Amino acid sequence: MFTKRLYDENSYIREFDARVLSCEEGKNGYEVVLDESAFFPEGGGQPADQGFLNNVRVTDVRDKKDYVLHICSQSLEPGSLVHGRIDWERRFLHMQQHSGEHIFSGIVHRLHGYDNIGFHMGKDFVTVDFSGLLTEEEIAEAERQANTVVLANERILAEYPCARELETLEYRSKKEIDGAVRIVTVPGADVCACCGTHVKRTGEIGPIKVTSSEHYKTGIRLTLEIGWRALEDYEEKHRNVKAISALLSVKPEETAAAVQKQQELMQELRLQNNGLKQRLFEMMVKEIPEGQEKTVIFEDGLNAVEIRKLADMLSERTGLAAVFSGSDGEGYKYVVCSRQKDAAALGKDLNRELNGRGGGKNPMIQGSVQAEKAEIREFFEKVY
Repeated sequence: MFTKRLYDENSYIREFDARVLSCEEGKNGYEVVLDESAFFPEGGGQPADQGFLNNVRVTDVRDKKDYVLHICSQSLEPGSLVHGRIDWERRFLHMQQHSGEHIFSGIVHRLHGYDNIGFHMGKDFVTVDFSGLLTEEEIAEAERQANTVVLANERILAEYPCARELETLEYRSKKEIDGAVRIVTVPGADVCACCGTHVKRTGEIGPIKVTSSEHYKTGIRLTLEIGWRALEDYEEKHRNVKAISALLSVKPEETAAAVQKQQELMQELRLQNNGLKQRLFEMMVKEIPEGQEKTVIFEDGLNAVEIRKLADMLSERTGLAAVFSGSDGEGYKYVVCSRQKDAAALGKDLNRELNGRGGGKNPMIQGSVQAEKAEIREFFEKVY
């Protein structure tokens, strides 16, 4: 069986007519082979097309070397003629992403000599892995040059050079290719072996924006927003900046400085709060008679570090200190500290009796319980 690949000749074909060569029920649906098809199968990092053959949904498309396999929701009669309709919005989005990635990867290769060693076109963004590291300044420069190529509206060429031409042609390729090699050329940006679908001119791609970077193996992984996705990303961030500027009562371009100022203020308030709580803890400790057998305290609004600190301070004046913070409805976090008693053994009983979780080693244990204040007090009165 052989399928003529219409997308290879013209990636803008949205509808076509073809004859069904075979149809067999498979694991994920009915596997249909046509004599020709505009459906692109998954390959080179680009997802497969979706759409319809007549009124039968095409959910996946796979490359089988000589033919294209269409995974369909229903069977189609071998020998019959069908009308194919591609989900064009999905396809064009993939064309934008793929062409944009070629431009960016080609520019990085030209500027720094790094290879594209991984490319994934996800639902919301594109990731590209490069064989070397890039600084923020180098990423910004590659992004600027990529968008310059987009604005130049260059013609993108997809051709099959003859063997003699290939011998003298310098082009990027992720792997060795047998047989005919399809070369995609973006003037001023890239020459690369590729089987995917691309836009006709770079102006159709739209903006190219790097939104994040991270070290990957010995190189770097970049996340790119391209075309419509870049515009959607910009709209979302613009809405957020407007909301933040309104909350802080500053102009949008002043939000970063305003947030930094708020952080500095929060740090000052945090230090003041820590100082006040330290004084509060010292006063609470002074109110405990020296040598008291046990002390159980409930204090609202304490975090785990503060609970631990207060329990430790109390244990210097009492045989056993238990500090709880929370509410009857949501439960309590706790720390129990004792320099005289077996706190670890007590913790096991506490968790069992009060529906708790946690533990530790002497002299301090910590965790949480789902119990009411009265039940907790009753437990300590019963135990000690």
